[in-house]
Amino acid sequence: MPSVCCPGMDSAQYLTGQFLLAMPGIGDPRFERAVIAMCAHDDAGALGIGLGETIEGLSFHDLLRQFEIETEDAPDAPVHFGGPVEPRRGFVLHSTDWSGQDTISVGGRWSLSGTIDVLRAISEGKGPSRWLVALGYAGWGEGQLDEELRHHGWFSTEGDTRLLYDVAAQERWAKGFTTAGIDPRLLANSTGTA
Repeated sequence: MPSVCCPGMDSAQYLTGQFLLAMPGIGDPRFERAVIAMCAHDDAGALGIGLGETIEGLSFHDLLRQFEIETEDAPDAPVHFGGPVEPRRGFVLHSTDWSGQDTISVGGRWSLSGTIDVLRAISEGKGPSRWLVALGYAGWGEGQLDEELRHHGWFSTEGDTRLLYDVAAQERWAKGFTTAGIDPRLLANSTGTA
């Protein structure tokens, strides 16, 4: 995973703690209407967790049972499709009021955990107050995302945590644009040339 901080670098050019919204016509069906919570972005690459769709037929309780964690008092929730890279690897995006053995702070806006301790804490009612679970992630190598941002494909917007926790997965893409002051119905599938 790329580092989250960038000593000596101008962090303004990086998208850690922001959201990427797929533009119409992005050209990759895996990212059509994608909403990506950017958890790391620096000169070495980028990593984000998809929030725009859930995995049908898979719930948080199903994941807990796979790890033989008691589900009786655990809240249940859908599991998000985090991205095409390592689709069996799990991540929890959560509020900053809890920290575990591998938790990283993402721009001071939310935290990211990827070990079983966060699942146990949530199931026992001792975990973060707000959270969502995803399988897989979106990853970019050195300079790859920066190149994609120069073309018609992604729109970046502020990492408002309300989009994480207060908006249903299927509504996040449109809400991300409207929160940024853009009517998504007016977006074109391609860019023009002058």
